[in-house]
Amino acid sequence: MKIVVALDSFKGCLTAEEACEAAREGILSVKGDAEVVCVPLSDGGEGLVSCFLRMGKARVVRVRVHGPLMEEVTAEYAVSEGGETAYMEMASACGLMLVPMDRRNPMEATTYGLGEMMMDAVKRGVKHIVLGIGGSATCDAGMGMLEALGCDSWLNDEEVRWRPLNRRAPRRLTDVPHVGKAMCPTSVLTVACDVNNPLYGVEGAAYVFAPQKGATPEQVELLDQRLRAFAKATEAMGIATPEDAFHPGAGAAGGLGYALLTYLRADLKQGIEVVLDACRFEEMLQGADMVITGEGCSDVQTTHGKVAAGVVWRAQRLGVKTVLMSGQIKDREALLSYGFDCLCCINEGDARPVAELMRTEVAKANIKRTCQRMMNHFIRPKNGRN
Repeated sequence: MKIVVALDSFKGCLTAEEACEAAREGILSVKGDAEVVCVPLSDGGEGLVSCFLRMGKARVVRVRVHGPLMEEVTAEYAVSEGGETAYMEMASACGLMLVPMDRRNPMEATTYGLGEMMMDAVKRGVKHIVLGIGGSATCDAGMGMLEALGCDSWLNDEEVRWRPLNRRAPRRLTDVPHVGKAMCPTSVLTVACDVNNPLYGVEGAAYVFAPQKGATPEQVELLDQRLRAFAKATEAMGIATPEDAFHPGAGAAGGLGYALLTYLRADLKQGIEVVLDACRFEEMLQGADMVITGEGCSDVQTTHGKVAAGVVWRAQRLGVKTVLMSGQIKDREALLSYGFDCLCCINEGDARPVAELMRTEVAKANIKRTCQRMMNHFIRPKNGRN
C-alpha cells in the first residue's frame, strides 16, 4: 500500500516536516509494510525555501540586508547546485516576524531588503529567481525593492513615495541581461503567491492586509490612496495598463506583486502550484492508494489556493483518494464539495484547551492517533487478507 503524506505546517504548532513525520509514524504503527512518501509543502509563504532545499541539491546563502524598518538583518535564500536558480522568501528580508508587535507600521515598513537580496543573487550569476511573497510586514507596493534595484529614479513624488532613502544599489537590476522591462520572453522571475487580491480598492492590499500589519483605519485609507497613485504613475509611464492593478495577486505582500508583475515582468503563480510543479508531485502520486493533506485550520479559504487545494486537484486527476487532516475543520460541506473524500480533525474528542492542543508534543500525538484510526478504518480484511 502506498500513501503520500503532503501536509502544510500547522501554524504556531508544527512545521510541515514535523506534521508529516508524525503522520508517517501513525501509519506505520498500524500498517508496517506501507510505502509512506512524505512531502512537506508550503503555499508560497513560510517554508518555501526549505521545501526547495529538500527537493534537491542546493546550498543556503546568507546575506546582510536592510529589514522592514531599515535595520540590518541576515536574510537567507537557497541557490541550486548549478547556480542557475535562487529560491527566496521575501519574509526573510522584510517579513512581519522581523518586527516587534509594538513597532509594526506598514506606513514605514519597506521592501528595500528584498531588492538587496535579489541583487545579491544576480551578482552570483543566478538567472532565475523563484520568490515566495507571503508573510510581509509591508504595504509599499514594492517601491523599496525597486529603489534597492536602482529602478527608482522617477520616484520623487511625495504622494506615492514611502520614505526617501537616498540610497542607490551599486548596479541596476534593469542593466543586467534578461532582467527588468527588457527581459527575454521567458521570465526569470517566478513568484509564488497565495492570494488573488488586486492592488487597491476594498479587496486590495491596504484594506484587506494592512490592519494585520498594524495599520489604523485612517492609515488604511492613506495606504490605499498611495497604492492608487503608484499605479497611476506607473501607467502614465507606459510600464503598466490599468488592468494590471487588478491582476490576481497584484495586491499580495502589500502590493509587491504589482511591482514584480509590471516592472520586472514576473510570472505570478499560485504558490502551491509552483511548489508542486518543482517537486514533480504527480510523479509521486503514481501508484498511490491515498494522499493525506492538511493544515492547522481548514475552511472555505482552503479551497482558494492553499496547499490542500492544490493537492486534491492533482490527486483527483489521477483518481487518488484524498483525506484532509487538520487541527480544526470548518465549512465541512464546502470542503467535501470541493473534492476531499474524507475530513479528519486531529483534535476530535479531545476536550483540552486550545493552548494545550497547540503544544508541539500534543499535536504530534494527535496526528499520530488520527492516522492510526484512519488506517484501522480504511484497511480492512478482504477475503481474509489485508
